[in-house]
Amino acid sequence: MRKRTLAAALGLAVLGRSAWALRGVRAELGAKASGARADRMHRSPQFTDGAFRNTAPPVERGGSYGDVFREMFFGETRKLRHPAGPIPLVTRQAPATGGLQITWYGHASTLIEIDGARVLCDPVWSERVSPAQFAGPKRLHAPPLPLDSLPPIDAIVISHDHYDHLDMATVRELTRSQTAPFLVPLGIGAHLERWDVPVERIIELDWNEHTEVAGLRLTATPAQHFSGRTLTRNDTLWASWVITGPQHRVFYSGDSGYFDGYATIGEQHGPFDAALIQIGAYDPSWPDIHMTPEEGVATHLDLRAKLLIPVHWGTFNLALHPWTEPADRVWREAKAHDVTLAIPRPGERVDVDSPPPVDGWWQALG
Repeated sequence: MRKRTLAAALGLAVLGRSAWALRGVRAELGAKASGARADRMHRSPQFTDGAFRNTAPPVERGGSYGDVFREMFFGETRKLRHPAGPIPLVTRQAPATGGLQITWYGHASTLIEIDGARVLCDPVWSERVSPAQFAGPKRLHAPPLPLDSLPPIDAIVISHDHYDHLDMATVRELTRSQTAPFLVPLGIGAHLERWDVPVERIIELDWNEHTEVAGLRLTATPAQHFSGRTLTRNDTLWASWVITGPQHRVFYSGDSGYFDGYATIGEQHGPFDAALIQIGAYDPSWPDIHMTPEEGVATHLDLRAKLLIPVHWGTFNLALHPWTEPADRVWREAKAHDVTLAIPRPGERVDVDSPPPVDGWWQALG
């Protein structure tokens, strides 16, 4: 009798934990837009035949997703996709001194301190970028500082709703610890409301729309990517961002393939003092949605930017290339085109007016 009682208790405990985990996964998936939010999405020039679309036609793909799956989990290059030792972090910062300073926290998470205001881009502090924290791509380094150690933020910018750019736990903590509005592409407000972000702190923008926050103009600009937190794709919009202050301008690419829209953004909004450009997680199987490092440099030139700071590399293993390869390739291409480049350690602040020389810090971890 005692054994049956214990077994029943264990069974109930397992079921309870499973139900709790399932509820957590369901919350991570976010919510689908409805009502006035959905009506606005459907009026967007980017929304056609029930989904958001890129302006550029699809690029011919190389390889297959089956090949990628086999190499990702069983290939001989798996060890090369991880650093050979601990990634150096910068965990302490003096207060910003004004002007334009940019801190890369890893992957795409970046703090832009511009003309006395602070903009936080795509903050992700969770251990995994996945709907379940027991599976999925895991961090290769810890966040350089706790989320509650961030200074007061004026705006939180989200590029799209993939898990490595929109993180439920981080959003909920920032909702509690900060008062800044969330600036998001169309449709993503439904996710935020599902996660208890007050509606008055959600600003949704279509491409080429802007809003004013803390003396800055923030403009959602085109990108070439896709969206979705479930098997349904493109039910929210994706975007790059232009951040314009009284004295400085910054461009953030979000995730994107290379396309002619960057030259248009450069003409309409440039030149830029700095450009944060995605250079990692590329593969021949998805050439139209993630740039190679060489395409990142081409984007920088199209934008007419002064300083290139590469992002979207080094923190999560999301593709088949070696861990050091994005930084090696972007450094080589920047030299070839006389582009001023900064490759900070996670947590390192870059003064855009006097960026540190590139020192190859990552190469010892190859």
